Amino acid sequence: MAKKIAVIGSGASGLAAIKCCLDEKLEPVCFERTDNIGGLWRYTEEVRDGQSCVMRSTVINTSKEMMCYSDYPIPKEYPIYMHNTQVWEYFKQYANEFNLRKCIRFETEVVSVKRSADFDETGRWDIQVKDLNTGETQDLVFDGVLVCTGHHAVKNEPVFTGMDEFEGKIVHSHDYRDFHGYEDKRVVVVGIGNSGGDATVELSRIASQVFLSTRRGSWIMNRVSDNGLPGDMNLFNRLAVLMLQKLPLSIINGLITGILNKRFDHAAYSIKPEHPPFAQHPTVNDDLPNRIICGSVKVKTDIKRLTKNGVEFIDGTKEDNIDAIITATGYKFGFPFLEKSVVDVKDNRVELFKYMFPPDLKKQTIAIIGCIQPLGAIMPISELQCRLATRVFKGDVQLPSKEDMWKDVRDKEIRMIQRYVQSTRHTIQVDYCAFMDELADLNGCRIDFKRLLKSDPKLALTCYLGPVTPYQYRLFGPGKWPKAKEAINTAWERTFYPLKTRPVKAENKFSLMFYVMLAVAVLILAYIFL
Repeated sequence: MAKKIAVIGSGASGLAAIKCCLDEKLEPVCFERTDNIGGLWRYTEEVRDGQSCVMRSTVINTSKEMMCYSDYPIPKEYPIYMHNTQVWEYFKQYANEFNLRKCIRFETEVVSVKRSADFDETGRWDIQVKDLNTGETQDLVFDGVLVCTGHHAVKNEPVFTGMDEFEGKIVHSHDYRDFHGYEDKRVVVVGIGNSGGDATVELSRIASQVFLSTRRGSWIMNRVSDNGLPGDMNLFNRLAVLMLQKLPLSIINGLITGILNKRFDHAAYSIKPEHPPFAQHPTVNDDLPNRIICGSVKVKTDIKRLTKNGVEFIDGTKEDNIDAIITATGYKFGFPFLEKSVVDVKDNRVELFKYMFPPDLKKQTIAIIGCIQPLGAIMPISELQCRLATRVFKGDVQLPSKEDMWKDVRDKEIRMIQRYVQSTRHTIQVDYCAFMDELADLNGCRIDFKRLLKSDPKLALTCYLGPVTPYQYRLFGPGKWPKAKEAINTAWERTFYPLKTRPVKAENKFSLMFYVMLAVAVLILAYIFL
């Protein structure tokens, strides 16, 4: 009989988990506490504690070719960077294409996940679920569990001196939906992450004044990169990954600092942090410097205290007549339904092999999916985690020894401390390409460049020089997809298709730097091959 696998959550990671179970001939049952799929990408007017949701105006900050599932490209008609409604539409198409809804029990909450009495022999789990319509509970047994609840659930709400005295409105970005009610108001946004930046830009167009309060500042990256190319498709190629691995981080940071300051001087705009670009998760926002330069956004330091109708900052400056404060201060993640002896989260820190597997379990039959903060898109990484986990559950992949898994956990902790600013925000950071390759190595689906260079040198160069699209992890090994080569070769065509709304004479898009990079890549590949 097929093993029964519980999937908790039907967002971006949960949908991939269901499909991977079906691909491996497992029997998934997904428990979703809301009435539809999509997780935080399903916009709702209703604010619900513990259930994150995008803002009405949110546009994803990863391009469609870099964020899609590896065997299901996003339609070419969709924009390069999609509005949240289009992201949700893509998830619905994915679910319909692979008939995933049949496996989902909606409006069903997982109450507890515990090891069965015979876990050491069987690896089974006792799971209690609750029907949110009737209130009835049910006790079930599963052979494996995929936890796909994400890490944007419980609000991290700061406490300011004088909060009780402040007469304005204070709301977390979790509860912010759109600009209505903030027209002609004086608003302080606390936090310069992606949510804080988006809220700041949106409000700056209708509020009388927006103040952006940031403790450290941030380096601002663009969706639109050089020559109008999508930033992630321009940045995430294997040549860049090789440079990141071989060159000292100080040199890389210096190069990136120069590139970012070339667009606008971060110090002149009062937004420059003291740390280098690769020491903090970046903020992606094309509009923020434009709003600062026109005066609708003023950058301030951290808040010292609140007054009856104002804010005092730690540099001694004050702003009065403040109507509202929006705290875009992130989230605390955890798994309250799961016994702490299996996974215990402290200060957003979790000890898991590849951020998935608890090293000490005698049977590796549970995996946490998507508990990562990548520099890049999360969907392809979650999918690859699911591909690996389902094959571990089946016994097709053997994980390293407990000692080796703990060594990997500790090594990642050390690298995190060495690279990033100490913060609860920087506990589950991964680099898109490098981490995908780690997972692919374990699963046996990493691209074999030596073999590919012999059989298809053009495709090998495309994969090495071009963006590391998810399709590359369908060229070899288990889960190989017959259309992977075609998807790789047509990625740029799909990227630019929605922009072709008016006929124009095409320009030569290859610069001198392109040919230099091509020559370098050929030399590197020749070295690898020889």
